[in-house]
Amino acid sequence: MQLVINTYGSYLKKKEGCFLVKAEDKEFEVSAKKVQSILISTGAYLSTDAIKFAVENNIDLIFLDEFGSPYGRVWHAKLGSTVLIRRRQLEIAEKEEGLELAKEWVSTKFDNQINFLYTLANSRPEKRERIEDYAKRLEEIKSSLGNLRGTIEEKRNSLMGLEGSAGRIYFEALSFIVPERFEFEGRSRQPAKDEFNCLLNYAYGVLYSLVEKGCIIAGLDPYVGFVHTDNYNKRSLVFDLIDMFRIFAEQTVVYLLSQRKIKKEYFDPIRGGLTLNKEGKAVLIEALNNILEKAVRYSGRNIKNRDIIQFECHRIANSLIKKGKENVTVGNI
Repeated sequence: MQLVINTYGSYLKKKEGCFLVKAEDKEFEVSAKKVQSILISTGAYLSTDAIKFAVENNIDLIFLDEFGSPYGRVWHAKLGSTVLIRRRQLEIAEKEEGLELAKEWVSTKFDNQINFLYTLANSRPEKRERIEDYAKRLEEIKSSLGNLRGTIEEKRNSLMGLEGSAGRIYFEALSFIVPERFEFEGRSRQPAKDEFNCLLNYAYGVLYSLVEKGCIIAGLDPYVGFVHTDNYNKRSLVFDLIDMFRIFAEQTVVYLLSQRKIKKEYFDPIRGGLTLNKEGKAVLIEALNNILEKAVRYSGRNIKNRDIIQFECHRIANSLIKKGKENVTVGNI
């Protein structure tokens, strides 16, 4: 489970084999064996014993800002795996196989979006024709991925151009699908201009933290990206890999809005837009966790959506190790 602390002034400390949480007039204990990560999205107090206890149990502490973006985390100082993985990340980014890997991630995102639209069309007969038209337009853009050849450096603009075109179509479709009260005009980030983007931004922020954790555990360097360029303190690889998992956040928000579970009172106005308040965060995170805990068929077995993130990070890391060993040449003795 993910332990979420979103009440201002909450206190987290260790009590024997549990975490003790005090929030307002509530107090409860949670066994460390049940906790995968601790999400802190407001002003809270933490004891050093609680931090040490979390590190010892491989539980990462993640700190989110008011928009849901992770700005820090506490994690143990050990590398997730061999340094060969990080070397291969740097090498492959300059070769054609780096572009092929990036195309695979973007293709997965397109597949997720297309399948989601067809699923939504099936349950909305009055909107089916137009939703399916959006899906077919995405399929056409996806087919253009196969025409990209060369290196990331050579084709980065083309790849991001296709992503941008697909994104505009996809979010236009989602605006058409959600109840009229929540229709929106494209993506807006920090701050969000509307309720849809406010919810989506926060859900994406939670996913960013999960993808970064997956990279660290698998031994991937979150800062060495492919599509996204390397800038100071930018987790470029996290931005690359999250594309395969954004669908979890998008499903959560669309279903919450479609089922009329979102209230106007969940949002607070700020300069230039909206922010999600404590009540809104609680509803969103509960719904997102339900999606992440859902068991699906993956590589011949049933696993949770949450675990797919970790499996994919390990798969990528293992492929880099394998290719790295294949490229080792043995000299004459």
